[in-house]
Amino acid sequence: MNRNGAGLSRGPGRKGGPAGARLCIGLAVALVLGGCTSEGGPSGASAEGPPQVDQPKLIGQPVVPAGLQVAPDAQRVDIRVPTFSDPTNVTNPLHPTGLVESILMVGTVDGKAFRTEVTLLPDTRIIEWQGQQVETLVSQYVAFLDGRIHEVAYDFYAQADDGSVWYFGEDVFNFKDGVIADTHGTWIAGKDGPAAMIMPAAPTVGDVYRPENIPGFVFEEVTVTSVGRSLEGPLGPVDGGLVIEELHMDGATEDKTFAPGYGEFYTAGGGDVEALAMAVPTDSLAGPPPGELSTLEDGAVDVYEAARSSEWKKASAEIDQMTAAWESHRASEVPKMIEPRLSGALEALAQAVGARNSAQARQAAIDTAQWSLDLQLRHRPAVEVDIARFDLWAAQLLLDAEEGDSAAANGDFFTLDYIRDRILHALDGVDVTRINIELEELQGTVGDGDLSAAAGAVEQLRDTLAGVEPLS
Repeated sequence: MNRNGAGLSRGPGRKGGPAGARLCIGLAVALVLGGCTSEGGPSGASAEGPPQVDQPKLIGQPVVPAGLQVAPDAQRVDIRVPTFSDPTNVTNPLHPTGLVESILMVGTVDGKAFRTEVTLLPDTRIIEWQGQQVETLVSQYVAFLDGRIHEVAYDFYAQADDGSVWYFGEDVFNFKDGVIADTHGTWIAGKDGPAAMIMPAAPTVGDVYRPENIPGFVFEEVTVTSVGRSLEGPLGPVDGGLVIEELHMDGATEDKTFAPGYGEFYTAGGGDVEALAMAVPTDSLAGPPPGELSTLEDGAVDVYEAARSSEWKKASAEIDQMTAAWESHRASEVPKMIEPRLSGALEALAQAVGARNSAQARQAAIDTAQWSLDLQLRHRPAVEVDIARFDLWAAQLLLDAEEGDSAAANGDFFTLDYIRDRILHALDGVDVTRINIELEELQGTVGDGDLSAAAGAVEQLRDTLAGVEPLS
């Protein structure tokens, strides 16, 4: 769950890479919770004697390496096995996984631009733990470092009857140079270790819990340090914030904040920063997108095509209109983390067009369109924005193929494959079949390193997307 690491995950049953199967951890975990058995019940109980009142079942605790200063069990709020009667109704305000459809976070990692998109998928997954068949929500986390795919994780969450949220594992994939490098960080509750509390029902100062609890593989221990805080949100102050200190296996700690209606809000450690830029529906607005945002998106697409064909006069005219539209829109309420990034992308676009640099202009056009789509999330259904993002990454693959960058094109294909998970449920069967067939063809050309054929395949995919509309 420490997203500043190299963990990356892929959905169950999905194709498209050497990491299609989950990494087998095979840890032999000793259970050392007082005199408890692996099921958490008291050991050595007599079969005879007076009837005893049922005691809460305790979660067997793995051995923590000597020297790691963890909290005593008396401070822990996560050592009893919870019950899950309605587990997919995840409404805890500080971890509202079932309510928030789409989250955008931005920041810097290793001095490079960092961006994450978190999407609640329509799928659920059944995970067996402590004799319970628990249905969990599936949340897709996709991270980009310096504009390229870096990490993907499919996280599994369920809410217990007392209102606490539990983490049941993640399918993880880490990328390097456009390919899956490893699946380190993958774990599933009941197979590799216990499910873990990721948010108490009503946290109080001093509470301790472990969002991941497999020492030597994935481990975090959290101590609540402040509650009821006022935090600076995307559009102004947000009350009721939570601040925690997170302990890692190496003894290092970092602070994180959580906010009602958003969940994880801000993380900073080792010079890296990941901050929430926007979430929907928390930051949604009624009505269609303002015309200025449509001008930005459409103009960026037109500049991309104009730069490809060296129509610089047309590109310059489009930028003038886009700049005027942005100056008008930025005078209104704009999420503070997005405003400087869109401004920077538009400035880079103008400079690249002025220099008549086709590749740089097309890249800046994609970046500008991306940030304008992010702002449109406040007004449009998330699936519509994801369909537009899908086309944008197809345009990115076309650019990278034409520039002869095989690694980048391969990473672009993976990104398309993951975004597909977000949109297929909203399309009719004919569109689903066409997209799947064309993606399979594209995968073959990219995998073979035939970038000329890949460019043709991705143009066909973009033509198909032009006629795709989500189901009403």
